[in-house]
Amino acid sequence: MDSAWLEDFLALVDGGHFSRAAEQRGITQPAFSRRVRALEDWVGSPLFDRDSQPVSLTPAGIRFRPVAEETLRRLYQGREAAREAGRAAAETLRFAATQALSLTFFPHWLRTLEARESLSATIHLTAAHMAACEQAMLRGEAQFLLCHHHPAAASFLMSDQFRGLPVGDDRLLPVSAPAPGGTGPLFSLSETADAPVPLLSFGAESGIGRILTATRALEGSLDGSAARLTPSFTSHLASVLVAMARDGRGLAWAPMSLVADDLARGTLVRAAPPDRDIAIEIRLYRARARQSPPAERLWAAVAGSGG
Repeated sequence: MDSAWLEDFLALVDGGHFSRAAEQRGITQPAFSRRVRALEDWVGSPLFDRDSQPVSLTPAGIRFRPVAEETLRRLYQGREAAREAGRAAAETLRFAATQALSLTFFPHWLRTLEARESLSATIHLTAAHMAACEQAMLRGEAQFLLCHHHPAAASFLMSDQFRGLPVGDDRLLPVSAPAPGGTGPLFSLSETADAPVPLLSFGAESGIGRILTATRALEGSLDGSAARLTPSFTSHLASVLVAMARDGRGLAWAPMSLVADDLARGTLVRAAPPDRDIAIEIRLYRARARQSPPAERLWAAVAGSGG
């Protein structure tokens, strides 16, 4: 059994479509399908119901999924441990963080933590979209993940394999460039249903996109009328969507931590009243398995400080 088969399995679970998962894995769809079939032959039972779109797990697949996740995580952690044993004594703390938080939250949070604790380790930060950050954690390539969290939005990290601590608060709000000659928004969630509103939307890989979908933020109404949101641009980078909103290209949902300066300068304005804001946490995640001594000291410092 090839460990790549387990990565294929989880990519298909995450993507839901053979073509999308094959593209993510960097191979052709026929080759990807053969590898999934080889894994099913090895297991001895079909793992996916191919008649549904997106494909869904069979009962056997549901039972096999946590085994695949745990096996891959331990395999990559074991590889990393073996590599570390052969390295010099220099210690590294490996963080993954979603792109928005790597820009707005991580630097100040780390500086505050370093002011309280003596962190002698080298810091390595990987900034990526949520799906890539989750994969880094599952593979043991990162010791910690910093991301936005909402209880309604599912994540690989919401399992007994990982632990999470709140380290900050944020909120999501819809923003737009200001209308010409006024302080109101160029695009608003209170537009009538006759006027399509261009939506600058998050891609499927985005954690913020998952939160917006799970909280049905794009489907609500204001004063009995809902804007007819029409996706006009998609990216998994919140900073790109904010730049497009600033340029007057549409309405975007964004974390307050990213747009506070724009709101203060007036380059962006709220596209709905504050009661439409979505309260979210900033969380730090780690695997439950014991980490390196520097990682355990950092976790103890964060837990002891209440975030």
